Amino acid sequence: MKNKYLRWLFLTVATAAFSGNSLAQEWTPELTERWEPVPEIVTPGVGPRPPSDAIVLFDGASLSEWESVREGPAAWGVEDGAMTVVRGAGDIRTRRSFGSVQLHLEWRTPAAVQGEGQGRGNSGVFFQERYEVQILDSYENTTYSNGQAGSIYKQYIPLANASRPPGAWQSYDILFTAPVFGEKGKVIRPVFMTVIHNGVLIQNHVELKGRTEYIGLSEYEVHGDAPLSLQDHGNPVSYRNIWVREL
Repeated sequence: MKNKYLRWLFLTVATAAFSGNSLAQEWTPELTERWEPVPEIVTPGVGPRPPSDAIVLFDGASLSEWESVREGPAAWGVEDGAMTVVRGAGDIRTRRSFGSVQLHLEWRTPAAVQGEGQGRGNSGVFFQERYEVQILDSYENTTYSNGQAGSIYKQYIPLANASRPPGAWQSYDILFTAPVFGEKGKVIRPVFMTVIHNGVLIQNHVELKGRTEYIGLSEYEVHGDAPLSLQDHGNPVSYRNIWVREL
């Protein structure tokens, strides 16, 4: 009881002292204003046009920003403003390496439905060639939840299934925070990802446990900046309007 009284007395005296403090009575709006740094001006995109500071990775005509993971030029098809997976051609990756980015891409699974589960419109976008956001035809298509469209593959189930029907264009807007490593491979900062699918938030700043794995548990390996990559999973998935902003 004595301790409770002393704590109450201390709080009462401290509050009274603060209230009588001349500084507390001299606050003005200007004291909490900050004028520097001044944010850089970025012109927002309109329609398919990206923001003014974006790096365009696919403009609908050229694969010059991409290469095969097997070395050599990217061997996917380009037609009608889209690039499409050519089965057996292999994954492709950007010629540039990236750290933390904001990524926008649009993708489309085949209108003619073939297969089911993971065999239906399967592809994926990998950050730093290690951390995958799943691309899949998940419209009325049952599979394991941490492998459906919008999942952080085998790690995080999406908060909602915002999939459009087969053959319809869909969009991902993804914020990727790259990992930071210290001495002896210690993870100073893990990967964080936020994913918006067709305007719907489906991954809310989730913390990754390491690289995404098909088999086994995830763990981190020391690495630096690395390319983005798109997966050839044997299905003719198409992409268009791909750009990034470096963060």
